[in-house]
Amino acid sequence: MSLPKCSRFSIVALFAALASCGGSSQSDTTNTIAPDVDLLVSAVPAIRWDATSYQAPAGELKIAMSNMDNVKHVLVILEGDTVVGDLELVVNKKGDYDDGVITLLPGEYRIYCSIPGHGGMDSTLTVS
Repeated sequence: MSLPKCSRFSIVALFAALASCGGSSQSDTTNTIAPDVDLLVSAVPAIRWDATSYQAPAGELKIAMSNMDNVKHVLVILEGDTVVGDLELVVNKKGDYDDGVITLLPGEYRIYCSIPGHGGMDSTLTVS
C-alpha cells in the first residue's frame, strides 16, 4: 500500500479504531507506531505483505513493520537480489512492531522477508 505522508496518520487512526472493536487479548501495536513513519508494511496471515507494491519518497525513510500474522518475519530491502543498507526489521509474533531508518535513492527496490520459506513475501518498493 503506498500512501502520501498525510494518509499514514489516517491508517494509524484506522488501526486504533479497528483495534477498539475487538475483544482480543492480543497486544495492540497501534500504541507503538511512531507518528513520523514514512512507510508502514504489515505482515498478514498466509505469509504475505499487506500490499504487492509500495511507494516512498527518496532520501532518509523511517520504515515500520507490524505483524498481523502468527509467525516470525524479517523485513529487508533488496535491490535486485542484494540487501541494501543495514535495515532489518524483526517481528516475532502477532502484535509485534519494529521500525528503522534507511536512506534510498530513487529507483525500484523489493520489500522481502528473509525467513526461509517466506519467499512469497516479496513486494515492489518504488522510490521517487
